[in-house]
This record gives sequence, structure tokens and C-alpha cells, in this order.
Amino acid sequence: MAQLRQEVDPSEVGLDPKALDRLDQHAAHFVDEGRLPGFLVSVARHGRVAHLTTHGRRDIAAGLPVEPDTLWRIYSMTKPVTAVAALLLVEEGRLSLDDPVERHLPAFAEPRVYVEGSGADMVTRPADGPIRVRHLMTHTSGLTFAFYHSHPVDALYRAANLDSSVVPGSTLAETVDVYASLPLQFEPGTQWNYSVASNVLGRIIEVVSGQPLDTFFAERIFGPLKMTDAGFRLTDDQAPRLAELYGDADAGGIEPIPGLPLRGRPRFLSGSGGMVASAHDVHRFMELLRRRGELDGVRLLAPETVDLMTSNHLPGGADLRTVGSKPAHDEPGNDGLGFGLSVSVVIDPTRTNAPAGLGTYGWSGVATTTFWVDPSRDLTVQFMTQLRPKSSLALYPELKRLLHEAVVD
Repeated sequence: MAQLRQEVDPSEVGLDPKALDRLDQHAAHFVDEGRLPGFLVSVARHGRVAHLTTHGRRDIAAGLPVEPDTLWRIYSMTKPVTAVAALLLVEEGRLSLDDPVERHLPAFAEPRVYVEGSGADMVTRPADGPIRVRHLMTHTSGLTFAFYHSHPVDALYRAANLDSSVVPGSTLAETVDVYASLPLQFEPGTQWNYSVASNVLGRIIEVVSGQPLDTFFAERIFGPLKMTDAGFRLTDDQAPRLAELYGDADAGGIEPIPGLPLRGRPRFLSGSGGMVASAHDVHRFMELLRRRGELDGVRLLAPETVDLMTSNHLPGGADLRTVGSKPAHDEPGNDGLGFGLSVSVVIDPTRTNAPAGLGTYGWSGVATTTFWVDPSRDLTVQFMTQLRPKSSLALYPELKRLLHEAVVD
């Protein structure tokens, strides 16, 4: 086990301690009001941790505090890790971003695209071209999620028992075959729709590498980067450090809810959202990206590959709101944000709903975890808690504004 620690005084790296205190107070306000159980926030500048705060409880009923070594379900923050895994295979020449998915997963041959109607009356047509690996990594594949309730194809996912993106009791391979049997919302490469695509990418990694996804991650990413707590399951020694997962209670406040089944190896290895990690692990991963593929003398990816990952790949250089499928992604928070290979990318800081440097990239998880890297200010930030709210907390924009104010040099 390795634990994240503050390494330098904020003022030594051009950060204002008073502004960082205001950031802590803002987040603590949510805890004190009973809207968050507890949190960890870390800020690093030039690769050194300059601010690390924990507040509140990782388990309210047991009275256990959040600590630097607390473990968190990072859910969709798994997706950038899956992208790095795929890019390792790309650099080795075993996979190409332009590969048709069907080359590795034959069930995706001859995809069909939604035209009109719903249910048994739905009309589809053959896709003009294949789904490609790059479409999976940019969420432009035409795949979707069951929970949107905004398109007739979403309803087909629910009918196929994909409410939580996995057919209950099935493996990754079995669930991905179910995805392949359903029509696409749109022609691959033409729109952006956040989806189950990273699970498909995870299955491709298994097929190309000949290894289960958890083994590949452990051997090729977690081990080399010394991400000592990261994985898809907990050991007996790790289990006491896992934070409880909470949701909004009907009567107000928050209450414990079921989370990822991390006790024992999961049958379904989700490249979309299956990981648990510590703040130290997330910091190591952010540093790999900030340093463009190398950390502590270990190079996983070429600098050009990380640059490719963190550049906008949306059609015509558009932002998420412009090319996002409607109405699911037509929201102000998507203004000014492009999308790379499994990370969002700031392409127009004048239009984002919170201050951000041009080229800032990162991603979030459904349990209100997030990370971002700001190359223009050489800054990495993570915020960790465990809450699946029924509606937005409006937490992140203010955190980003306060971080923006904290950079003084």
C-alpha cells in the first residue's frame, strides 16, 4: 500500500493557500449539510502534491473518517485507463484505431442503424460503414446506455436487461454480444453519445492480448505505475479502507446504497466502470498523462500517443453539445468541451461553465469522483467521494472556479 502525501507548500508552486482553503470550505459545506458523506481533494503542481485535504466520513454509521489511503469506486474514471490499455496495444502494432470492431468481435459485423419507430415497429437500415475502434474510444459508435430514456434504442437496451449495462450474471464477452445484437442510434462517427463503448473496447483488449482485462491492467498498467491499490476487486486487507457508497434518501439527506461487487473477482470485468482505486493510484495515473506517457523512468506510451489521446476527435472539431445526441447531451455543461480518446478536452475556455485552461482534460465517475489535468498551468486535481445523487450537486463548477483563483504564478 502506498499513501498520497502533501509534498510541498502551495506557495512554493504558485498556489494561493487562502484560495485553497476556500475550496475546502466549499466542499465541506456539502458534508456539513448532509449532502456528501466525506471527501478527499488533492492538487498537484509541476508534479508535486501541494494540497491534500480529507473531510467527513468514509462510513457514517461506523464513524470512520476519510483518510488519504481510503479506497474509492471510481466508476467511469475507469474509461481513460481502458483507453491507455488499448493504446498500449496500438503502439505494439497489435491493434489499430481504424480497425473495424468486427475484425476482433465478429458479432459486430453488419451493424444496423435506427431510422424510425419503436419496439417491434422500429425500422433500421444497414450502416454505411463499420464501427471502428476509434469510434469506441470517442463515444461516436452509435451505442448507448439504457438509462437515458430519450431514444427508442435506449428502450431496447432496457428490454435486453441492460439497465446497469450488464446482463445480470453474464461475463463481459456475453454482454458485449448482446450489445452487438441491438441497433445503433446513429451512423458511426457522426454524433457523440456517451455509452457502453468502453466495455466493448475492454473485450477487444482481452481478445487481442489473450488475457482477461483485470490481468492485462495489473501487468501492463498498475504494476509498472505502482498503482498498488487499483483493481477490480478488494483483498481482505484492503476491504476495511473502502468507502461506503451513498445515495439521496427520499426523506432527505443521504443513505447507504449497493455499490460495485468488489469482494471477490467479478464475473463481469467492466472497462467502463469496474475499478476501485486510492487517491495515490489516481495521482499516479494523472502524472503518467501529465508527463506524456512516462513516470519515474517507466515509459508506457509515446508522447505523441498521449497527445493524440488528449486532443479533440469530435466530427468537425465540434464540442459535445453541438454533436451530442439530443436531448441527452444538450446541456450547458457540454459547451466548449471536445472529446479525445476517453477524456473530455477543453477546446473553448470562453464557453465552458467553469474556468479552465485550453486543453484541460479529464473525466468523472457516477459516484461524484473526478480528475483533470491542466497542461497550460501544469496542474492535476482529483476530488473523491462516494455519492450517486439523483440530481446534480452543482459541485464541480465551483471547485474549478476556486482552483482557477488559486493559481497565482
